[in-house]
Amino acid sequence: MNQYELIATTTFGLEAICKRELIRLGFEVLKTENGKVTFKSDLAGIVKANIWLRSADRVLLKMGEFKAVTFDQLFDQVKLLPWSDIIAVDGNFVINGKSVKSTLFSISDCQRISEKAIVENMKSKHHVSWFPKTGAKFNIQVSLLKDVATLTIDTSGDALHKRGYRINSVEAPMKETLAASLIMLSYWSKERVLYDMFCGSGTIPIEAAMIGRNIAPGLQRDFDFKHWGFIPAEVFKAEKNKAYQAIDYDTEINIIASDISDDNLKKAMENSEEAGVDDCITFINSDFKDLDLKDDYSIVISNPPYGERLQDDPLVRVLYSHLGKKIGHFKTWSKYFFTSFTDFEKEFGTKSDRQRKLYNGRIEAKYYQYYGPKPPVKEIEKNEE
Repeated sequence: MNQYELIATTTFGLEAICKRELIRLGFEVLKTENGKVTFKSDLAGIVKANIWLRSADRVLLKMGEFKAVTFDQLFDQVKLLPWSDIIAVDGNFVINGKSVKSTLFSISDCQRISEKAIVENMKSKHHVSWFPKTGAKFNIQVSLLKDVATLTIDTSGDALHKRGYRINSVEAPMKETLAASLIMLSYWSKERVLYDMFCGSGTIPIEAAMIGRNIAPGLQRDFDFKHWGFIPAEVFKAEKNKAYQAIDYDTEINIIASDISDDNLKKAMENSEEAGVDDCITFINSDFKDLDLKDDYSIVISNPPYGERLQDDPLVRVLYSHLGKKIGHFKTWSKYFFTSFTDFEKEFGTKSDRQRKLYNGRIEAKYYQYYGPKPPVKEIEKNEE
């Protein structure tokens, strides 16, 4: 059975989560670097990784890696790679490039040389001198880092955070991949109550419900590899069927999503219906200060209002102070807040057990983690009854 090297790209700071996912899915991880995790896979694994990965942005098929300090070296090595085994004669291949700390610093020249080498490779296999590029899309990247060239083809197409359920959005929504990662970094499990008091368009509660139901995030979307002809249709169908069979429809999941904005809540409800998890989430149109909460081993994961323009807004300080007064004293709760507001702990009133630096797009933020105790067995059993 043919083995391939794949690269799962991810946001900086989430590499460990992505690695953990890959291992849980049964893949052999080869190495973890900034923003990417390299792993081994067969053809079915290309499908499986795209369907199941929650924290990855893309899954790239690694075609080759080599040192190149001259354009001749780049051309010769690119030409040797098995492009014609993957790309059909009518394949619409596009070359993108980047170069960091490398002798070959001209990205446009690297793209041009690489495309010429790929064409020469395909000429020898397909026995034609002209390629119409009217078929399936192949997004190829030539990436140079410290004179090492890595050639990949994007198997995913649209970035994997585009699950397909977000039919309504709010301003500056959190990416689905980041929301899923925040949940996987927490102590939440489907047996415990989860609150999101600033739910916006519902990304955190929806991703949590999908995790709780064990719904593969890529079940409802398209991928570039489906149109290549490289992976047999029956392989894709088999992996998709396995994913459907893995869904847990039986466990009762209790997620509370609230927001002060009625418009936000309507969007969140519509998105949850599109995702097929609306039965897992109770939506409440309320200011968080008015919620009826008990110190009952619940978990909160929230992305409260923040941003560069709000950094010095006194209302934000008041909001975070009220948040601390509302739940900061709860001893049994585990509390998780993602924000770029630098004085969060000061206003919340309690130092976190751990901080993790992450990025929401280009905004640097921190994930403040407050660990509560594990609930007694009887509490879990009570939730299961």
